[in-house]
Amino acid sequence: MTSGPDVPPAADPPPPEAEAVFGDSLPKVRRYADLLADDGVRRGLIGPREVPRLWGRHIINCAVVEEILPEGADVIDVGSGAGLPGIVLGLLRPDLEVILLEPLLRRTVFLEEAVELLGLSNVHVRRGRAEEMRAELSADFVTARAVAPLARLAGWSLPLLRKNGSLLALKGEQAETELAAAEQDVSKLRPSVSDVIRVGRGKVDPATTVVRVTVTSDGGPPRGSQKSRGGKKKRGRKR
Repeated sequence: MTSGPDVPPAADPPPPEAEAVFGDSLPKVRRYADLLADDGVRRGLIGPREVPRLWGRHIINCAVVEEILPEGADVIDVGSGAGLPGIVLGLLRPDLEVILLEPLLRRTVFLEEAVELLGLSNVHVRRGRAEEMRAELSADFVTARAVAPLARLAGWSLPLLRKNGSLLALKGEQAETELAAAEQDVSKLRPSVSDVIRVGRGKVDPATTVVRVTVTSDGGPPRGSQKSRGGKKKRGRKR
């Protein structure tokens, strides 16, 4: 990580609700927020105008997705970028095994440095495209934020899911409209059921909107086949 006379200001202090969301993880999350405000901006992973709203619009917005994730789940964060939501979920939930899947070298370098600096033994970085990883990786959940339109994202993500696994796509106000337009194409990719849910009510305003696509057929390599996973899972709080 870099430093110098032109270092951008650190992220604003977390809002009061951050303590309720993150608990004991908050110090590390604050460090991650400062990384985004500094190196994240320097490397073009996040726009400077986003720094004042890192907590509400980005970090807490991603964190509340953990409400959907059962204990011990495997998660692949497709197009992880600056680590949203993958790093945030890994910080909040040490019981999760998270793979940050990102095709661009400059982003994977940032992600690897962040994971090491934050001491995230449950988070692993893989460089590659989702459509190239279907023979190597599988998970209970795939997360994605601001990656691609739903139909295209589903084409990349659904092959990575085990039966009854879900794609969790963080979307905006037009989520229902996007799902309605793409649902028929999505269901042709792999048998699935889709809905729109909102999580984090009372924690973030507005609540986080998630398009959830749950596959109902077998597919992908068997559980535990990820080459990047190793050792036993760290168990976190009970869900």
